[in-house]
Amino acid sequence: MNISLNSKYALICGSTQGIGLAVAKELASLGATCILLARNEQKLQAVVGKLPVSDQQSHTYEVADFSDPEAVRLAVARVIKRFPVTILINNTGGPASGAIADATQDDLENAFKQHVVCNQLLVKAVLPAMKAAAYGRIVNIISTSVKTPLPNLGVSNTIRAAVAAWAKTLANEIGPFGITVNNVLPGSTYTGRLEALMKQRAQTDGQSIDEVEERMKSAIPLKRIGQPEEIANVVAFLASPAASYVSGVNIPVDGGKTPSI
Repeated sequence: MNISLNSKYALICGSTQGIGLAVAKELASLGATCILLARNEQKLQAVVGKLPVSDQQSHTYEVADFSDPEAVRLAVARVIKRFPVTILINNTGGPASGAIADATQDDLENAFKQHVVCNQLLVKAVLPAMKAAAYGRIVNIISTSVKTPLPNLGVSNTIRAAVAAWAKTLANEIGPFGITVNNVLPGSTYTGRLEALMKQRAQTDGQSIDEVEERMKSAIPLKRIGQPEEIANVVAFLASPAASYVSGVNIPVDGGKTPSI
């Protein structure tokens, strides 16, 4: 099975922590030159310096805040001037928790810009190189909420579903060019976002964080919370030549928790 990413260039969003960081490490270990995109330059510099590297790799980064689509557009424009990107990993922090009935217009518009608009800007920028190479891998890291809405994540449920529909439409349109588009749906995974959600749930339910964590584990068939590296393994496969006939799908990586088939 060919999972080598030698000589390939990967643009990885939200890559200074959590799942994005794990993905950057995995793709670099498979031979890809990684271009990281996130908002904190100090963290980006630190991550680039720690990625696996060979004589054929020269990792770098660009700075952009996904709450500012114009900044993202300018950043990716700089990237494609230097690198023929054929792997794009769309990944950014999820919207704040809360009931959808309480969401404001700004909450919805900001989430749409951050997740749908920025994804679209990135794809339009990298498509020419992918078409020229007759090879492209677009992987969107979303959420299991596209299969079943999650409690108290109203805006996130709404926007993640929009990204999934956008991705399926895109997969149908650009498949003839040898480009695949897939969504990875992480379940409960040890990240800063999960920690924040557990703290909030603990306060709401009057429980300790340990109690909340044990309750989460009990609802997962594998009886444990996932690690970012386990999500990264699936992303890496989808980014590789081995996944050439997988496109337009949503793949939960959640220990079996999602109730739908």
